[in-house]
Formats: sequence, structure tokens, C-alpha cells
Amino acid sequence: MNVPIKVGQFYAGRLQPGNLQQSKAVQANTPQTASFKDMLQDQLVHFSSHAVKRLEQRGIELKPEQLHQIGSAIDSAAAKGAKDSLILMKDMALIVNVDNRTVVTAMDGSSMKDNVFTQIDSAVIIA
Repeated sequence: MNVPIKVGQFYAGRLQPGNLQQSKAVQANTPQTASFKDMLQDQLVHFSSHAVKRLEQRGIELKPEQLHQIGSAIDSAAAKGAKDSLILMKDMALIVNVDNRTVVTAMDGSSMKDNVFTQIDSAVIIA
């Protein structure tokens, strides 16, 4: 039991204990960067299966510029601390979960008439 242990004996290869501690310190000081996938997920607008069905049923087609406007509206709602938001566009309304950036349901102009929107905490109007 009185076998002497040399520094570096338990580390394979060229790693020394001092090098290992230094690399941890360097990692702690470097800011963590988000992966491309995470950044892309933050920028996109997602659609629930219910919302996709409603878009198809009501014949609503979204153009790329409209998706960009919806993304900007979600960013605005998130900046104000919104959780579930109503986004009103010219001829449609969308209920969006802001945290997940997910459109929960969608309505066209005729479906919006005489409709009550519940379980929202904010509204964003896109002109």
C-alpha cells in the first residue's frame, strides 16, 4: 500500500493535471455560443397541427413577408413579456404561444366576425 504515485500517472496521453485545470478555467471564461440550430429555432415561426388544419380549411396561404411580419410581432410581444398573444393582420387573426413561437390557431376575416378571443394576454396589430 505504500506505493508512490507520480503526478500524471493516472492521466492517459499527454494531459497533465495542470493542463486539465487550465482548460476548465479557459472554458469558464469563454461565453457559450448558441448552436446554429438553436439560433434558427429562435427565428422561426412554428405551426401546431391544429393551426395547419385551420389554415388549410380556411384557404389561408402565408407569404414569406407575412411570416417575417409574424416573427417580428412575436418578438415585440416577447419584449413586453407576453405569453399568449393575438396577432391581427389585414384579413386574418392568429393566436400564438410566444414562448414557443408557435401559432396555435388561425382565422380568416369571415371567421373573426362575432368571435370572442379568450386565454390571451396581449394583442399585436400588424398594419
